[in-house]
Amino acid sequence: MKDLSNSTIATARAALAAGTSTAAELTQAFLDRIERLDRKGPALGAVRMTNPDALAIAARLDASRRKVPRPLEGVPILLKDNIATGDKQPTTAGSLALADAKARRDATVTRLLREAGAVILGKANLTEFANFLAIGMPSGYSSLGGQVRNAWAPDLFKAGIPVVQPGGSSAGSGVAVAAGLAVATIGTETSGSLLSPATQSGVVTVKPTVGLISRAGILPISHSQDTAGPMTRTVRDAAILLDVLARPDPLDAATARMRRPADFTEGLDADGARGMRIGVPVAPDDPGRDIYYGPLSKRARRVMEEAITALQDLGAVIVREPMPVAGWIGAAGTDMPVLNTNPESPARHSVQRVSTVFVYEIKHDLDEYLTEWLRGTKMRSMADIIAFNDAHADRCLRFGQDLFRAAAATRGDLSEPEYKSARRLDLLTAGRMGMDAYMDAHRLDAVLFPGNAGAGIAAKPGYPSVLVPAGFVSGVGKTATPDYPLGATFAGRAWSEAKLLRIAHAFEQATQARRVPPGCAG
Repeated sequence: MKDLSNSTIATARAALAAGTSTAAELTQAFLDRIERLDRKGPALGAVRMTNPDALAIAARLDASRRKVPRPLEGVPILLKDNIATGDKQPTTAGSLALADAKARRDATVTRLLREAGAVILGKANLTEFANFLAIGMPSGYSSLGGQVRNAWAPDLFKAGIPVVQPGGSSAGSGVAVAAGLAVATIGTETSGSLLSPATQSGVVTVKPTVGLISRAGILPISHSQDTAGPMTRTVRDAAILLDVLARPDPLDAATARMRRPADFTEGLDADGARGMRIGVPVAPDDPGRDIYYGPLSKRARRVMEEAITALQDLGAVIVREPMPVAGWIGAAGTDMPVLNTNPESPARHSVQRVSTVFVYEIKHDLDEYLTEWLRGTKMRSMADIIAFNDAHADRCLRFGQDLFRAAAATRGDLSEPEYKSARRLDLLTAGRMGMDAYMDAHRLDAVLFPGNAGAGIAAKPGYPSVLVPAGFVSGVGKTATPDYPLGATFAGRAWSEAKLLRIAHAFEQATQARRVPPGCAG
């Protein structure tokens, strides 16, 4: 394959089937590309490590060619480094405390990818502990992996912080797809960690309904909201990966509720948006309620207006109505005060509001994960990690660990009434009084958000979102930057992935907005 920057599952499979490339040659080509763009050149830092067995796996696949190839036969894929691999690769969440931690076995996601014939190329960098270690930590930063750079605008401020963030916490996964370092990647999201890097890198992602993809073996923040999801160059590739990964799993009770079509790629055609009622949550005459579109820059607003026009041209019905206030404002107790102790934060020593559910669930879920899934490490609890970080503060605590300290103060058994109340209220406000009320009132098939602006209201009730590149913006505050992408997100009710994919595919085909970052073509 000559053009790795535009490779898809289909083009990779076609090259392998035609004999113009072998799995080993394809894998080596991506390893060479990682060396050229990620380690050297722009030094994107998207890949924490490559799999030492990747070439051997590819060679075995070449030696055992099947008459009916599996859906990902020979396709190189990167995993975010909070997804367990029961091989030579550590599973670290970007933490120096877990630098030597090995998984006892594959995460269910990893196992399904291997069974589908994928070559696990390596582990992608991420924001440390999926961005729930410290308030104000830059996206894509970890004590172990360093800083991921945005492939569109890789410049850093003097302090080494990106001018244009790569998006978190699946930063490496998003940048790797944008720069062509793998055919596809798998990231994870709790609230925005797939959507944010996808919009910043200009790639496609699906944040699935919680329970569509097993979380077993994925280092957690919150079992109420955590999910894995694909990051790809096309909507079709994302649908193919959902077909592979959406399987019931006895290790994850949430998958017992799964509702999925036989084939997520069915119905992906240029007419997929026709007749769909799509809500645009705007309130131009009421700035206090215009929280999704009101803050947009002139250029971002133009991108979204062009996206809306494209959808209308495709036959979609656009409904411009504001989101119910309760949906996005939440309720008392759904977030809690945490003292910001980040040494580099301009708001240091101020009180920040943080999801109550996240603070309580991470201690419970992480302690369980460290015990059940990891070996080769002395870290068996959040308390162990906090102590390790304190003992190695010069390397581990550039941005502090105020979120971990807040979580450590909980009981860890999820028995507190404030936690139970917060979870109920999240479901009530974001779900029933938010997305559900909005979609019911206007008979909507989907809701259109700019970039990752609607991540929270969809993530709290566990609802799905699909993001597709829509255009480009520039500038961060008063700082001029090169152009970088802005995506359009289609969100909907639980288990509506197939419908969202149809809309997103039609939009993608009509707009053709994805581009390859400068210096990454070929």
